[in-house]
Amino acid sequence: MSMRNGKIIKAPQEMERAPDKQGSLKQNGLSVIQFCLHTQGTTGSFFLKDHMLLFVISGVYTVRFKDQEYTVRSDEMVFLHKSIRIDYIKSGEPGSEFMLDYMMFFLNENMLAEFVQFSGFKPTDNVNEIVPVFIIPVNELTRSYIASLKPYFENPDKVQDGLVRLKFMELLFHLAQANEQFLHQLLQPNHNQNSNFGKIMEENITNPISISDLAYLSGRSLSTFKRDFQTLYHTSPLKWIRNQRLDKAKKLLAETSLSVTDVCFSTGFENVAHFSKVFKLQFGLPPSEFRQQCKRSEEKIK
Repeated sequence: MSMRNGKIIKAPQEMERAPDKQGSLKQNGLSVIQFCLHTQGTTGSFFLKDHMLLFVISGVYTVRFKDQEYTVRSDEMVFLHKSIRIDYIKSGEPGSEFMLDYMMFFLNENMLAEFVQFSGFKPTDNVNEIVPVFIIPVNELTRSYIASLKPYFENPDKVQDGLVRLKFMELLFHLAQANEQFLHQLLQPNHNQNSNFGKIMEENITNPISISDLAYLSGRSLSTFKRDFQTLYHTSPLKWIRNQRLDKAKKLLAETSLSVTDVCFSTGFENVAHFSKVFKLQFGLPPSEFRQQCKRSEEKIK
C-alpha cells in the first residue's frame, strides 16, 4: 500500500499487491476487509474509491488530508470518506519494536445499500455537514468484533461471501449503535451538489481519478458533469486534466531536480512511456531533452 516510486495508488483496487498485507477477506472478488502488519515507518499516498474505516490494533497510523493531520493510535478507529486523497505515515510504538498492526474496512455502495435494506435503518437528509475524516470512539463491543475477525485471516479463501457480508453487517450495527449521526453521514447521496466546480478540479488534477469520481465529487450525474464542464472550460475533462498535468510537469522539469519518473507520477500520470509520448506531442521534445534544453539556457544566461 506504500507509494511506489512516488505513485498515488487507488484503494482498495491496487492494494492487493501491498507488501505489508497479511491477508484479506473478499466479497465478489474484491477485498473488503484487509489485515496488515509491518515493522518499519513508511509514508505514501492513496486515493479512496470507497469509504474506509481503519482500525489500529497496535502502533501509530497518521493520516493527512489537506492541511489537517489525524493520529490514530492503538485501539482507535478513523473514518475516511470516499473520493479523497490521503497521505499517510505508518509507524509503530517504540516499546513494541515499531510494529504496526491494523485492519482496513472498505465500505462500497452495494454493502451500504444492503445494510439499509437488512437493518431497516432510515437515512435522513438533515445532515448539516459531511466530515471527510474523523476519529471514531471504540467501545468494548467493537474491540470484541475486531478480535473475532483474526481467525478468518488464517484461511481467507475458505470464508464464503455470505459470511463476509454478515461480518460487515455486524460492524455497521456496532457503528450505528455507537454513533447514529455518523451512519447518517455515511449514507448521504450526492452530498456535494453545491460544491465549487473549479475547486474540485484543481484539487484533483494529480490524483488517479476517473471522470465518474469527479462527477460524484461535484454532486452531478456523469452526463450533467460532462455538459457543465464543456460549458465552463470549452474542452473535455480528460483533455483539460492532461493539459494541466503537462503544464505542472513542464514546470517541475524546468525548476527542480526530480527524475523524469518522479515528475511523471507526482503529476498524476501512471506510465512513464505514455507520459513521455504526450509530453513530446505537447511541447515538441521528450521530458529528458526538454530538461537538458532548460539547463543549456540557464548556462547561457550565467
